[in-house]
Amino acid sequence: MNGDTNKVAIVTGASRGIGAAIAERLAADGFTVVVNYAGNVAEAEALVARIEAKGGRAIPAQADVSDAAAVARMFDAAQAAFGGVDVLVNNAGIMKLASIADSDDALVDSQIAINLKGSFNTLREAAKRLREGGRIVNLSSSVVGLYQPGYAVYAATKAGVEAMTHVMAKELRGRNITVNAVAPGPTATALFLDGKPRSVIDTLTKLAPLERLGQPEDIAAAVAFLAGPDGAWINGQILRANGGII
Repeated sequence: MNGDTNKVAIVTGASRGIGAAIAERLAADGFTVVVNYAGNVAEAEALVARIEAKGGRAIPAQADVSDAAAVARMFDAAQAAFGGVDVLVNNAGIMKLASIADSDDALVDSQIAINLKGSFNTLREAAKRLREGGRIVNLSSSVVGLYQPGYAVYAATKAGVEAMTHVMAKELRGRNITVNAVAPGPTATALFLDGKPRSVIDTLTKLAPLERLGQPEDIAAAVAFLAGPDGAWINGQILRANGGII
């Protein structure tokens, strides 16, 4: 831990996978991390314990991002505990795949509620509360650009996140706050790997010219760049962290 910052970062959906890797990386970089989770309290508390064991600072914070009141309470808790918020990483999201013809209302509504409205809820709070010089990093996906069959609703929610990223970067003029998004490609998380046949995983592994899946740490490194001092001049951009898949 470099110890030269007292900045506070909220990472949504941080109990596992890419979110957990982002939380650990930001903590290692000196950020105090609010580990948001929806239901995985044990995993969130284990992550906080890992961060603290390495000399970092973190607290767990339960909130379903699709619930605007819960999001407001999470920001309240962060401000009460640490005095303010400097960084928001919008990582929470779900992916349900089906063709448009086969997508039922629950598939559509749940992804819009969490991926799109959830990101909106946290962005709205951040717009009002983030301290001067803050950073916002949204998580999009490289499916916005790949446009594979079955991904219509998921890709639509992530395209909406990218649109909000571009607009909000302009709306925060004058406050020295950057707003960017990272768009991962296939990444080796349990969520991604579970239920996929070996042949499918092998095919996805070969898609990128670098011929491997992304690792959660690869995505965390891109987020850390945008949240750290070296990312200060990057604003309103979508960084596709995907090994060259598109």
